[in-house]
Amino acid sequence: MHLIEASVKRFKQFQDSIVHVEPGLTIVAGGNNSGKSSLLQALAVWEFCKVATVAQKGREALYHTSNQGFGLGDDEFSPINLPSLKHLWTNLRTQKGDEDPDGYTLLVSCRWLDDASEHELGFSLALANDRLFIKVAITTVSAEVEVPVVAYLPPFAGISAREERTYGALRRRRIGEGLAGAVLRNLLLDMREQNSRSRALLRGEKSKISDPDLRQLRETDPWELLQQTLREVFNAELAIAEFDEEYNTYIQASVIKGDVKGYQLTRYPGYNSRDLMVEGSGFLQWLSVYTLATSPDADVLLFDEPDAHLHAALQAQLVERLGDLANKLGKQVLLATHSGEILRSTPPTSIMEVRGGGTFRYLSEDEQKVGLIVGIGSTYAPRIERVRDTRRVFFYEGSSDLSVLRALGEIGGLPLPQKVGWWQTPDGHRERKVLWRALATEFPGTRAYSLRDRDDEPQNSVGVNLEDKSFPDVDGFQSRKWKRRYIESYLIEPTAIAGATGMLVEDVEGILRDEFSLAIGPTFQDSDAPAAILDTRAKDILSRFGVSAVAVAKTFAADRICADALEVLRQIREFAEG
Repeated sequence: MHLIEASVKRFKQFQDSIVHVEPGLTIVAGGNNSGKSSLLQALAVWEFCKVATVAQKGREALYHTSNQGFGLGDDEFSPINLPSLKHLWTNLRTQKGDEDPDGYTLLVSCRWLDDASEHELGFSLALANDRLFIKVAITTVSAEVEVPVVAYLPPFAGISAREERTYGALRRRRIGEGLAGAVLRNLLLDMREQNSRSRALLRGEKSKISDPDLRQLRETDPWELLQQTLREVFNAELAIAEFDEEYNTYIQASVIKGDVKGYQLTRYPGYNSRDLMVEGSGFLQWLSVYTLATSPDADVLLFDEPDAHLHAALQAQLVERLGDLANKLGKQVLLATHSGEILRSTPPTSIMEVRGGGTFRYLSEDEQKVGLIVGIGSTYAPRIERVRDTRRVFFYEGSSDLSVLRALGEIGGLPLPQKVGWWQTPDGHRERKVLWRALATEFPGTRAYSLRDRDDEPQNSVGVNLEDKSFPDVDGFQSRKWKRRYIESYLIEPTAIAGATGMLVEDVEGILRDEFSLAIGPTFQDSDAPAAILDTRAKDILSRFGVSAVAVAKTFAADRICADALEVLRQIREFAEG
């Protein structure tokens, strides 16, 4: 059983949107404020409306649409954390319009597939006198139809040393408030107790569980899956103390670490188990995600940035294991993230892109992931907005390269043009070309000029006009490479260094000669300068003088600027104007 479509009207950022959802694992990605979290929250609200309807009016209430709903106070609303209930509505407008005769102005509906049959259940919401009213607006549910259970997990928070036993509504409220850690021990205790019952049932009157039964238990039981994952990823296991509701007040949960061999963990010598809450945030985030993912009670799992506290390597591993779990346990997972590591490691067909305004699509090509990684679609992304406005993007390598070019351009009478989007990246031409294609797809007509350092590549890999011979131009993308090792190699000019440092020119020349075996002659400015100039490690030289590349560039005389730098400045101006 899995969702195939969700419809939302006037919910947060979505005025009227339909979202098609694939089975298995879906990575929900998009720019800042695009609506990733709002999508998950809409589904969490749908689940709350379903639970509240059954609690108030019985399951039979799901079988028929109703003209009149039931009311709840804001203190009874628990699926997500809000300043007030009106924040559920788009632009906080809860009032009815001409098309809303009954005042129910917000709709969240889900369609799902159960075996070969499609079903739908939708709820309308209204707000009056600070009370939330809910009614069944769409339904094909009957007594024979199973309705999916949706579980929502916001970013991890709220763990404490003392957690009391809780159930149902209070657990949902804590999670909705963003305090998943406040019920983590409860969820773990449930899983461990269920595992104990399963083991007792399989053992029966025998002294131990048979090997086939034990193998099946380890492959399917939530507690077994969770424990084995912790062994493999963190060399750790959980120990949950027995809980007697007539005697115990708080749930005790500890972590044991040791050497792992198969399904066995041998405690490190002298290691004392520690309370769960003292573990790192990455461990706790992983644990909360996996605890919910392995729970048998939910069909659809919603994770909002579960990678927030995880190292990049663990982020990709978490998603891989969640995908395996989804397939093994038949669950559907929607995971919202900003993580470039997760996007890079996920097949594009498993990534749903969310755009502001309520548009959604699954990707089809790897190149489309680039736009998500760099923030295309973000509400606020200055460099992307500049590319959008100018349809020109200049890729450069070093953090100070643009400032150096700007200084030399002002002095040499070739100032950098205004109508260009500047984009620093250490990536090579190949990766930049992929990014350019993503930008050009989004903003048709976008052209790119890509300038790289030569570094240790052969001198003959650079053409007459600084073309990169190893990466030919294509229509719309120019690839250029400095003939010298990098831009700083065009700044080892004694007079300019003296001006930037306050030293005497002859002292600068002496250091260049005695410490670096470098004599700066009249051919220094030429494009075909001596090999010693072309290959000099100029960054080390500037570091010796304790001066920045930008400071030296600002003291250059116009007639001492090197030919290659002037050529690049001319090309950038032509690129911007062409």
